[in-house]
Amino acid sequence: MGAAVSITRLDLTASELRKAASGEKNSAAARRILALALVLDGLDRKTAAETCGMDRQTLRDWVHRYNAAGLVGLRNLKSPGPGSKLTARQQAELAELVEAGPDPAVHGVVRWRRVDLRDELQRRFGVALHERSVGKVLAKLGYRKLSVRPRHPQADEEAQEAFKKTSPRQSEHKSPTAPKVSRSKSGSKMRPGSASRAR
Repeated sequence: MGAAVSITRLDLTASELRKAASGEKNSAAARRILALALVLDGLDRKTAAETCGMDRQTLRDWVHRYNAAGLVGLRNLKSPGPGSKLTARQQAELAELVEAGPDPAVHGVVRWRRVDLRDELQRRFGVALHERSVGKVLAKLGYRKLSVRPRHPQADEEAQEAFKKTSPRQSEHKSPTAPKVSRSKSGSKMRPGSASRAR
């Protein structure tokens, strides 16, 4: 049997560790906490590890993490993931591109879509991104999916306003010529049941 693992951090007792394990949402972290509680109770490293579904070396590693960081050290660390393919300067240029909007003569679109921005980033910087990655970069820069309705570059706003003023308003009352809708008879009352007649 292996020697007992030495826990140098003694701010929590074995019973307090068990209580912390019962409130832990992450089941893997709860198992680690319970293994440490068994070690504090005096169990040897091999028995404590096997009771909680790990080997002696793994338990030893978790003891070192607990000694260094407390209960937080027993949780799985989230990977930061890969860094952004765009530099800070390129992201700033992307933000300027979004603010300025596309030039229909150059870009062939009247508003930016992620796929259009992806193609433009590939053309300008030689950086290949997926559409979703472009969306994540835009969200990081503070842009949302919602956008204003696109305007045609040759739209005549004065003509649109004049049309709105001369168009008849819709009446709030129903039209007298509209056909009346008949009500469904499926919701009518049922006749009372009668006993079957024997002849």
